[in-house]
Amino acid sequence: MFAAERRQLILEMVRANGAVSLRELARVVQTSEVTVRRDVRALEAEGLLDRRHGGAVLPGGFTRESGFPQKSHLATAEKTAIADLAAGLVGEGEAIVVGAGTTTQELARRLARVPGLTVVTNSLLVAQALAHANRVEVVMTGGTLRGSNYALVGSGAEQSLQGLRVSKAFLSGSGLTAERGLSTSNMLSASVDRALVQAAAEVVVLADHTKLGTDTMFQTVPTELITRLVTDEPPGHDDRAGTELQALADQGVQIAVAGASGGAAGQGSPGGDAGPARQQRRDVPLPGPRRQVPGTAPGLRPAASLGDQGTGPEQRARVADLRRR
Repeated sequence: MFAAERRQLILEMVRANGAVSLRELARVVQTSEVTVRRDVRALEAEGLLDRRHGGAVLPGGFTRESGFPQKSHLATAEKTAIADLAAGLVGEGEAIVVGAGTTTQELARRLARVPGLTVVTNSLLVAQALAHANRVEVVMTGGTLRGSNYALVGSGAEQSLQGLRVSKAFLSGSGLTAERGLSTSNMLSASVDRALVQAAAEVVVLADHTKLGTDTMFQTVPTELITRLVTDEPPGHDDRAGTELQALADQGVQIAVAGASGGAAGQGSPGGDAGPARQQRRDVPLPGPRRQVPGTAPGLRPAASLGDQGTGPEQRARVADLRRR
């Protein structure tokens, strides 16, 4: 086990239990207490945990990471609406990468209808959603299974992505800010997401309004590399989300806001698949020319912008209107 993987496992044990002895840590990661003590000291230096006599405890400033069962019941209607809108960005015959997460799982369910699609993913849930799609080819990374979100992580996952080139990457995370970009609370997940970004010409972030303005430990995608954000419409009283949308637009991120008639976003058909007639969309176009993502392959043609309705003051007015709503 690499040092990074060993330390991530130590972190996950501390977050799950609150406090763990060095002896128990050494048993689980199958190494000596001397090595574990060195790992704990390094993690404490990064502010990720606190050392105690004979063990390690959760630092007061960080909360435990929610597992898949908890995340799957949060903002379900919003995630459905976001997935419906994001699926429209994928065309027939494209090759894309899709990261792990409950929102990307919803997206995968809709991608099953896109003929000739190739999806590269490190998520078992994404692969499962596409398993019976006859016209979609699914390519999975290698790596070590992380049970809390059913994703493959570690050096094996990252190495399998080297040399890969696709048109788009669809990612979600734990938080999104204009200052720092997309972030997550898991070190190994963040590392794989960064490898997914390097493989794509465009980066599409899927994040519901509860994640806007939230910053977590590990940065995955800096703001300057985010091509598009697909989100839902924040409540009128959520000033933080509106402020972040304005700041993201000012930095050149294309923003698409998904909604639904009557406030029933994505609730209708079985399996959470809402029909197009129920969906509304408000696009916040680019406030200026978008800088090219470093390493973009010249042979790939970027997808059409969600916001082709013009540039200039009208765009800022639309963002301002969104903030007031």
